[in-house]
Amino acid sequence: MNQNKSYFFQSWLIVVIAIASFIGFKSFLPKKLFPESTANSKNVVVDSLMLEAVAEESGNLSEEDTLTNKTISFVSNPLGIKFSNEKFEQYKGYQYLIPFFEKLYQLEANKKGKARIAYFGDSMTDGDMIVQDVRTQFQSVFGGEGVGFVNITSESAGSRGSIIHEFSPNWKAQSYLKTKSPLRSFGVNGSVFFAKDTANPTWVKYKAGRNRFSSSLNNPTLFYGSSKNKKGSLRQIFGKDTVYKKLNTNSMLNTTQVAGDVKNVKVNFINADSIPFYGFNFDNGKGIHVDNFSSRGNSGLPLGSLNVDLMNAFQQKLGYDLIILQFGTNVLNYGSLNYSWYERKMTSVVNHVKECFPGAAILIITTADKATKYDMQMKSDSAVSPLVMAQKRYAVKSEAGLVNLYTLMGGDGSMVKWVENVPARANKDYTHFNHRGAKEIAQLIYKQIDTGYQEYKKLRALAKKKAKPKAVVNDTLPVVNDTLNE
Repeated sequence: MNQNKSYFFQSWLIVVIAIASFIGFKSFLPKKLFPESTANSKNVVVDSLMLEAVAEESGNLSEEDTLTNKTISFVSNPLGIKFSNEKFEQYKGYQYLIPFFEKLYQLEANKKGKARIAYFGDSMTDGDMIVQDVRTQFQSVFGGEGVGFVNITSESAGSRGSIIHEFSPNWKAQSYLKTKSPLRSFGVNGSVFFAKDTANPTWVKYKAGRNRFSSSLNNPTLFYGSSKNKKGSLRQIFGKDTVYKKLNTNSMLNTTQVAGDVKNVKVNFINADSIPFYGFNFDNGKGIHVDNFSSRGNSGLPLGSLNVDLMNAFQQKLGYDLIILQFGTNVLNYGSLNYSWYERKMTSVVNHVKECFPGAAILIITTADKATKYDMQMKSDSAVSPLVMAQKRYAVKSEAGLVNLYTLMGGDGSMVKWVENVPARANKDYTHFNHRGAKEIAQLIYKQIDTGYQEYKKLRALAKKKAKPKAVVNDTLPVVNDTLNE
């Protein structure tokens, strides 16, 4: 009996010593010893380009700060329009969005022309989150119908409500997040697709969603690349009729319209092996259109692998006026609070994007707030603020506009509020927004763009007034005919 008591006492003493030791050494342990996120990471891929960049730059992270507390000066555009100079801390860079603002002006004032936005993002925009509401905001003011460019296959097809998307399981897909050496160049969506299975039907099916301005599939048009295969065709069934359309694969980028405005469309790909396919575009050819190019796990760096010549071809056919880059979620928490490596890499990426889409303005959207558990309490992740600073710096260096999403949603501690307020506007992973929150974020983004646009209209009117030539005063005395009447 005494022996059992002795064993019990020894065991209890060990537990007490262990607890005391943990408390004593707690201050020396990393605050984030274990990840706190409960997000579903089943399909999340951290692109190798980011991992390589971190390793490459790990020994060279110091950089002299030349922007903090600096005034950013702008130069008037050819029309004499110039936004006021800005402090770095409040930088928005509306000056660099003038080409896009002018397109909006023509749409609003003259009811003519069209404008297009490419919205690149990570899991924050997965399933058309945020983007679908930005699209609706623009189309409600400037016109336009259609959901825009949609992939052949998509890992988020099941969660997207703006279009119902189904496809056969025998497609071969390659993404710039997972493939360094694709069979053919990636499309504007960062992917390329092949109908490799000749034994079974390869098909894709789209059905219009219930979103405003996207209740029809407007002019579904297939985008595909060049190939030596001249036998490929598309097969569609309309009632009792079967229609075949031959695929012309002669150019770097080709298009085939498969229907007019329809509610749903199913396309079968016949003898189409080795032909690179990119996706379908749905728009009514007027107003404004917004394409969602989201990819889970994307840091933004893979955009640097887009083929310039092919992107120039996409630009000729689609005509992007604004490129939005919303990244950051997958760049946090890599062991350092110094993001100078990311700043340098993304400055190069943004310049590459400009080369890919000549004439398009660039808008950087920073990472949102993210919360992590520190000392048993959820607080803003310590990496958020320095990452936002790095994003602001490469926006300035690459002459791009900026939306500071971290500030717009409330800054430090805001993600905790978005999760815990009733009703909740973000998920329990303290990283991603729910549908309610995504809609609010879209409104905040659109409001800032619109604020810049309204200021642009005032500056445009002022520049036009200044440029108006003054009336020439003719002070020559009039000639008087004094001849008497007979």
